[in-house]
Amino acid sequence: MTAPLRIGLAGYGFGGRYFHAPLLASAPECAFLGVVTTSPERRKQVAAELDRPAYASLEELAAAGAEAVAISTPADTHIPLTRQALELGLAVVCDKPFAPDAGAARQTVELAERLGVTLTVYQNRRWDSDFRTLRRLVDAGTLGTLTRFESRFERFAPDPGPPAAGGGTLLDFGSHLVDQALVLCGPVERVYAEWHVGDGGLDDDVFVALTHRDGARSHLWGSWRQGAPGPRFRASGTAGAYIVDGVDGQEALLLAGASPASEGDRWGAEPEERWGRVLRGDHAETVPSERGRWDRFYPAFAAAVRGTGPLPVDPWDAVATATVLDAARASATTGDVVRLL
Repeated sequence: MTAPLRIGLAGYGFGGRYFHAPLLASAPECAFLGVVTTSPERRKQVAAELDRPAYASLEELAAAGAEAVAISTPADTHIPLTRQALELGLAVVCDKPFAPDAGAARQTVELAERLGVTLTVYQNRRWDSDFRTLRRLVDAGTLGTLTRFESRFERFAPDPGPPAAGGGTLLDFGSHLVDQALVLCGPVERVYAEWHVGDGGLDDDVFVALTHRDGARSHLWGSWRQGAPGPRFRASGTAGAYIVDGVDGQEALLLAGASPASEGDRWGAEPEERWGRVLRGDHAETVPSERGRWDRFYPAFAAAVRGTGPLPVDPWDAVATATVLDAARASATTGDVVRLL
């Protein structure tokens, strides 16, 4: 049997505390060593909630025998910490947004390749129940040829608006929205975007339109100002459309204190009232949702580090996402359509 991957967590804010720590602790393929944080408050929380040590630095984590680290810190620290961890020989899971721009993303992926150290990006939304269901329908030909993909992360929280740690709505929500669009519809040729920048200097409402090389179009919304959120997905094809409301329930489970370890086979199962529908004009058919499987990410990462499986997310995918986000930022600033080579 392969020994569990000795891994630590850098950061114990919202993402580290509620998303990464429970998933790491639930993965038998991982030995969760503890948390890197210098905050006295966070160190107390780690001691009380995890019964694991807190480390003062990545160097201290590495000296404790770690082979890998998951980085879930404010967005502007992701690249510096990732590069530091790679230089220490630690395999890295970096939370999104991976990088502030495509140049920084590309340089960091190239560094990992030169050093021969494993790097991946935490695009957990690929394992959302609704997205897994949509991919199943597309692969089965149920929708015919996909022509338009509409996707939303919309909330009504104008005060305080987007957290500063995420770097703004385009970077934060947009990292998931664009990644899913690229996975589903492939490379992009043209990008158009609009945004609203709030009083705090962060964009809090974003629309991005992508034209993919195969002719499909993605319309993506991210907002903290939307009082009437639209459907999570509406994917239209030549043979029908799939529509689903609400958001995958795994985040709510984690926030409520549940985990894959506590829920077992119930983890990620959506109740029937939350299933989506396939529509063809007046005909509507409810389709069972695939289970949400965020619990598969860290086992897949451990297998990749051990050389027994592929990476859960190719880091070059994060470079492609950052390239689209750069174009969206430029378009939102100038009002022009940006063409990608």
